[in-house]
Amino acid sequence: MEQASKGKEFPAAFLLLTLLFSYILTGILLAFLAFFLYKLGLGEKVVSVAIVVIYVACTFLAGLMAGKKMKSRRFLWGLLIGGAYFLVLAVVSLVAGKGDMGLGNRFFTTLVLCAGGGMLGGMVS
Repeated sequence: MEQASKGKEFPAAFLLLTLLFSYILTGILLAFLAFFLYKLGLGEKVVSVAIVVIYVACTFLAGLMAGKKMKSRRFLWGLLIGGAYFLVLAVVSLVAGKGDMGLGNRFFTTLVLCAGGGMLGGMVS
């Protein structure tokens, strides 16, 4: 009976580790983007698109990792990772002083992209 309940545990440690991995990867990729912005003088639109691509790619990889580990309902685990990624991103943005982040188009677009990237990663796994 203990084994049956053991398999249904919520793997919080693994999910936090996956989330940490996705944020470390995000930081590395954003640092590269900043370097290219400095060296090449990239335009605002290029940087905005690159940031969105980085968010989607990192949540996709995190969803892929979560889906491989969980084996069942992988798309839901990917969606959970993508949503958690967005939640942390939104909280850090608010705390960092970007207090004008309201519930506008950009907020929901980023939510959908992060959650969708994670869910797609979970589905592909």
